[in-house]
Amino acid sequence: MVSKSASAELLTAREVLEELGGISRRTFYRWRELKIAPRCIRLPNGQLRVPRGALDAWLDERAEGMA
Repeated sequence: MVSKSASAELLTAREVLEELGGISRRTFYRWRELKIAPRCIRLPNGQLRVPRGALDAWLDERAEGMA
């Protein structure tokens, strides 16, 4: 049995949208166009996945008021 660490987890676009408070799919893809979205992986079937570690790091970079 292969165990997967939380940081290696691959999230679907829908899961990322939900984690970001229910932003729209269009907003997420616009962020991608502007190159301000979290790092994504495009699978051979064309679907996107966001590594959990990349999403967490992206959120940490945007944290305000943390000293």
